[in-house]
Amino acid sequence: MNIQCHSSRLQPETFQPTSPRSPGPANTSPQNDMTYSGPLSFSHFNYRKCLEDASTPFDIGIIRFPFDTTTSYRPGARFGPYAIRAGSRRQPLGVGIGYSLAWGSSPSDFGASFLDCGDVPISPFDNAKAIGQMEAAYLTLLSRPVYGGTSEIYKERTRAFALDGKEHPRIVTLGGDHTIVLPILRALHKVYGPVSVIHFDAHLDTWAPLPGSTPQERINHGSFFAIAAEEGLLTNTSIHGGIRCKMNGIEDLRHDDTVGFQVISAEDIDDYGIKNIIKKIRQRIGDKPVYLSLDIDVVDPSQAPASKYPQSTIVAE
Repeated sequence: MNIQCHSSRLQPETFQPTSPRSPGPANTSPQNDMTYSGPLSFSHFNYRKCLEDASTPFDIGIIRFPFDTTTSYRPGARFGPYAIRAGSRRQPLGVGIGYSLAWGSSPSDFGASFLDCGDVPISPFDNAKAIGQMEAAYLTLLSRPVYGGTSEIYKERTRAFALDGKEHPRIVTLGGDHTIVLPILRALHKVYGPVSVIHFDAHLDTWAPLPGSTPQERINHGSFFAIAAEEGLLTNTSIHGGIRCKMNGIEDLRHDDTVGFQVISAEDIDDYGIKNIIKKIRQRIGDKPVYLSLDIDVVDPSQAPASKYPQSTIVAE
């Protein structure tokens, strides 16, 4: 007796419609994702769990830190990375659709290779452990070899600043409450030494830890820059943009200056205009390595009502 076994599992590359009612061309066309379908990666970029899969090099990696247990007002930012990914579906950069009339270019025009590197598993119970996990993950990706560009247009950006004289990937991090910047700065310091920070936020985030704080209490979403300065992670040429928070008094600004920041208020942006603000930021930073940090509460709560610490007054475009 001759017994033959055949797999009933359909193979996509060989699938052909069998029903006479099925229109052939529709079923045999490429299985391209729509803007509202497909895997939930940032802007439809290729996706890898980069921390456990180093097989795909990249020039710019997107990593996500779902962390929110050092906020003092409204938690929930752990869901921010997922929401950003969902919102980015309408922006299909991963399939080459990103040209902006305002900028006259697309991110893909600069020849960099992008990769969505997934979420970092972060403890929701132990802040010290969580901060260590974020630093280790960021440093792991920062230490990977770069792809080296998708075309000859690509230019090296980091070699001149790196302590080891090598080109390193650039990392875009989606959070997460703003404390995620401290482990990022710790990782960057190992590769570049002290860096300057361009910080768009309604709040200073340079407040000194309260007297009597425990080691974990010292690090929170309002003190992390002060901790970074204590650890020597910052230059003395950082700058805020969009500040409009209530303060204890002028002493908060004096302390902010000792941390290494200058302040551009929300009113300054309206008074002096975007071009003059950009000029001021460039003068302040100079040619030093720089980290850009944007807190969603820099925009008015009418535009981002779920911010962990809403602060009214509109930052104009």
